[in-house]
Amino acid sequence: MITEADLDALPIQHQAAIEGSYLDEMGHMNVMWYTHLFDQATWEFFASLGMDLNYFNGEMAGAFALEQHTQYLVELRQGQRVQIRTRALGRSVKRFHFMHFMVVPASGQLAATTELIGIHVDRRARRSSPLPTRIAAAFDSVIAEHSQLSWDPPVCGSMKP
Repeated sequence: MITEADLDALPIQHQAAIEGSYLDEMGHMNVMWYTHLFDQATWEFFASLGMDLNYFNGEMAGAFALEQHTQYLVELRQGQRVQIRTRALGRSVKRFHFMHFMVVPASGQLAATTELIGIHVDRRARRSSPLPTRIAAAFDSVIAEHSQLSWDPPVCGSMKP
């Protein structure tokens, strides 16, 4: 079981309050908003590696999502605040594997996780392409740091970069 202390070792990539418009007919956050918040964290994570809007537009490069596995663990209600922390898991020449952890800081509860596989792309050709050396090195540095954590990430087991 992952503890609040375990997650504190990971960087916060995004924070938000659950808005009334995020609620569904059950009175809790609809699944599409989990995806939205995790996506916001993904863009912030990418920017921390050098894959920001300037890079995407200047290099005509990008990143596409290939696979995602989400677990909903705790019901989220209007007004609650969440933080999304990110752990880098691995990469290949073109692909990258990472997880987000959505936490309710007021209670320390883990509300949801999502595990993702993405791929670097050449936007001109609309095809996969190798990660540039500087971005691969940044990703490798974060992977090395996160691999030193004392807990194993709760991966689904079927995704590999």
